[in-house]
Amino acid sequence: MSITKDTVKKISKLSRIASNEKFEENMIKDLNSILKFVEQLNEVNIDNVEPLASTVNQELIKREDEVKVVNKKKDILINSPSENEDFYVVPKVIE
Repeated sequence: MSITKDTVKKISKLSRIASNEKFEENMIKDLNSILKFVEQLNEVNIDNVEPLASTVNQELIKREDEVKVVNKKKDILINSPSENEDFYVVPKVIE
């Protein structure tokens, strides 16, 4: 596949980018070099290569899920700017 001047004009129009002769010539050259590189990648033989999720060969550390009943309400409400028994009160920011 090769990028032509018409293709660059269409891309420019769709992306709302102003173009001129010099811009179009540079884009044709750049996009064709990108496509040439992608074609090189397509030639690589990957038949016996397994897909990777990560390059690090390490399993995640597993732990048992434990249900804990924790009441940290008092610890959290200590940081409230205003004193209130049950709620975290902050200054009004929207009128």
